[in-house]
Amino acid sequence: MLTQRSRYALRAMLFLGDQSASVPTAMNRIASEANVPRKFLELILADLRDAGFLLSTRGKMGGYRLARAPHLISLGEIIRVIEGPLALVPCVSRTAYRPCNDCKDEATCAIRLAMSRVRDETARILDGTSLADATATVLAAA
Repeated sequence: MLTQRSRYALRAMLFLGDQSASVPTAMNRIASEANVPRKFLELILADLRDAGFLLSTRGKMGGYRLARAPHLISLGEIIRVIEGPLALVPCVSRTAYRPCNDCKDEATCAIRLAMSRVRDETARILDGTSLADATATVLAAA
């Protein structure tokens, strides 16, 4: 399951994806519109900025805006910044591989084989869904 932190990050990024790319959005507005507590939002936006997804501007007219167009930022990228690897077990992670301590043979481990398929399908869906796609899907469903 996604953590609350990931849900907050996704809500904030989806909101920013609907905002003007040229005008920064104040953190208070993001917190209010995306329904994210400000104290958590500050940390989340800092992580997303450090990962290159957001640009920040200081000052009275400052705030945050996407560093790339919404169609170039995937849900999978955002979740990886906040959560880390998408894999449910470390032995199938592409970015943080670790052998399982209790596994006798990775090549024949049924759990590893199943979790590898789960990881591949999860990554395919999340990496194939951009902020723009997610927003369009929500609008189409309304």
